[in-house]
Amino acid sequence: MVGGIIRPTLECMSPASTRASATDIANGVRSGWLSPLGVVTDALGRIAQGDARVGAFQVVRVDRALADAEEVAGRSDLSQLPLAGVPIAVKDNVAVAGELMRDGSLVTADEPQAADHPVVARLRAAGAVIVGITRVPELCVFGATDSAFGITRNPWDLARTPGGSSGGSAAAVAAGMVPVAHGNDGMGSIRIPAACCGVVGIKPGAGLVPAQVGNNDWYGLAENGSLATTVADAALLLSVMAGEPRLAKVDEPSHALRIGVSTKPPINGVRPDREHVRAVVRAVRLLQTAGHHLTRVDPPYPRNPVPVLARWFAGASIDAEGLDRAGLDRAVRVHAAIGDRVRSRDLIKPSDREDFRSRMATYFERLDLLITPTLAAPPLRAARWGQRAWPWVFAANTRFAPYCAAWNYAGYPAMSVPTGAHPHTGPRWPCSSSRPTAASSSCLASRPCSNVLHPGLASHQAFGGGPLSTPVAGHGADEADDGGFVGEDPNDSGAALDLLVEPLQRVGGPDLAPVLPGEDREGEDLGLGRVHQGPDLGVSGGELVTDLVPLLAHRG
Repeated sequence: MVGGIIRPTLECMSPASTRASATDIANGVRSGWLSPLGVVTDALGRIAQGDARVGAFQVVRVDRALADAEEVAGRSDLSQLPLAGVPIAVKDNVAVAGELMRDGSLVTADEPQAADHPVVARLRAAGAVIVGITRVPELCVFGATDSAFGITRNPWDLARTPGGSSGGSAAAVAAGMVPVAHGNDGMGSIRIPAACCGVVGIKPGAGLVPAQVGNNDWYGLAENGSLATTVADAALLLSVMAGEPRLAKVDEPSHALRIGVSTKPPINGVRPDREHVRAVVRAVRLLQTAGHHLTRVDPPYPRNPVPVLARWFAGASIDAEGLDRAGLDRAVRVHAAIGDRVRSRDLIKPSDREDFRSRMATYFERLDLLITPTLAAPPLRAARWGQRAWPWVFAANTRFAPYCAAWNYAGYPAMSVPTGAHPHTGPRWPCSSSRPTAASSSCLASRPCSNVLHPGLASHQAFGGGPLSTPVAGHGADEADDGGFVGEDPNDSGAALDLLVEPLQRVGGPDLAPVLPGEDREGEDLGLGRVHQGPDLGVSGGELVTDLVPLLAHRG
């Protein structure tokens, strides 16, 4: 350990070894003391040095990236480009002209994309150089990044996943291969990998950044966002993606903020482990010291989580249309089949979402920000999760990361920021925050995490979400025998569907405790009411939390 932080497995690729932040690189290129070609060559060298062990990249654009760097160097507006010469990675589910977009699957089209996705076009216009395309789980369904193309590993601990579905992007940033990366978040897919890898991840909120993720944005849950090692870099990247330069400026709030704190999981039967609660406590103490007003107040999560889950299932079903499903991974095939039944029964009800948004708007009338854990458990083991039986994968994802999806459902902004380091796994703890009207954040890294929800950071309400993952050791697929729980035949999804979607017809929601075992933990009085047990914390990572507050407090 150095300074209270356990070093990553790949010392030569730790965040500390990255030559410069995106902000510094862009400043250097604009001023002429750095060259785009030199910066990109350096990044490609780091990828060549470490990616064989991490597996963050699906494609490394060596020749094209060098050519793009030379093109940036020759632009007449170089001195005005916000991302001048910055090497960036793009997730493998948005189009990059001339490159394949496989979405983590062997059964997707193997033809180069004809044009850039709007977000990619904005990145290029701002002077960024795309050095590679990062790996995702198949169809971006689950919260661990593995597919037929390989298993992506966490730079802090190669035996664990970097999370998903933006796991390749988060791993590339955490390993220092690139300073920033593109990701997207449909049920936590930016915040969860950010938490697992100890980086900053922003889900900007519905409508701020062009989506066009998959065939229908998972019914409006999915958004494009940023991953970085600093809040300033994450904000800079977000400002370019959104086409809103003002978002790059992170100012201190002009007054004390009203901040809610909650460790209550949105799903019955799931409890955060003590290290994740400690991350919340750490953030609470830092924010109290900074003069903000904190109150323990649980959000009005849906009593019935099935409307949220139904969109997850149905979104996968739509993305699998036209594909040879026999070639999909076992768990993905069943997940999509459940989605088929959700769609056939017309279980996606817009009124459910509007009711939740209304209750959240009332909740945030008294708050500027909400802090919660990002994760409830450490990252899963790095493995071929897609080939395991679906119930075990579902249970692992839900047990690992229950906090994120509700905020995709609400459409609020959210962001994850590290607040320390887990004593056993090493990656930094994150803390998560959100608010209804501008950008939000989830800050949690690896094991201990906190979420901060708050109402207005960009100009639209948004708190992120994305595929879930990782059970606590001894409580899920990480150590379970998954043989035969669900067969290979997609029709075996029938029993699972009945278990999960029939409660839509009931008044209350399902208690997932029988599927997702967890331990009750004794509470500890932290001055804000009762939360799950967690010992005193130091202040390591406090600078990131301090930067988080002005970012979330910014009004659009």
